[in-house]
Amino acid sequence: MDDGGEPILRVTRESLRDGSLIAFARKFAPAGMRIFTEEELDASLSATMAQHVAGADVELFAYGSLMWNPVVRFSAQAPALVRGWHRKFCLHLTSGRGSAEQPGLMLALDRGGACAAMSLRIPAEIAREELALLWRREMFTGSYQARWLPGVVEGRRTRLLAFVANRGHPRYLPAIEDAELVRRLAHARGHLGSCRDYLEETVRALRAHGLHDSTLERLAKQVAHAC
Repeated sequence: MDDGGEPILRVTRESLRDGSLIAFARKFAPAGMRIFTEEELDASLSATMAQHVAGADVELFAYGSLMWNPVVRFSAQAPALVRGWHRKFCLHLTSGRGSAEQPGLMLALDRGGACAAMSLRIPAEIAREELALLWRREMFTGSYQARWLPGVVEGRRTRLLAFVANRGHPRYLPAIEDAELVRRLAHARGHLGSCRDYLEETVRALRAHGLHDSTLERLAKQVAHAC
């Protein structure tokens, strides 16, 4: 971070294309943390796309930062709903938006409940190129898993590509006390910015699309009081 507390690296198409985001992650990764290679990421993407209908557009389920900083190109967006999964701060962070001294938290989809978010439609002809950027953004530590989830977009049943919590990953937190959750979100900060900003941007994006998440709304108020 600089003296003003501003992020020194932003998630952009350029930082994903030139590898600077992953290079930064390698530099600040805690001992023992695995960072996937380009070959591993490509194999993972290929395995995921093998489950998709060839020549069909991809509908991406954007429930966190993908709503307010999608980075990828898409042709349309619309409210979407998936059942059996909910939005949850359940990934432990010691870099990115946290540090070893002040760990943060990141959103993922976890089992149970339902989640209202946005669908971003990625045209088939550019899907592989765009998803390769997303794999560099979301999949390089293994804390997320790519899943095709049944969902509803504007009353239409479809399959959405989503990044869900990898419950077998060391960064996964099955439970965290409310006080610790609020403390981390209020104070954690790293080279990508603060957890508070991440939370507030997500709440703003949901509101802008006419969506509501009572848990995040409550957390935003608690975090604001804790700062």
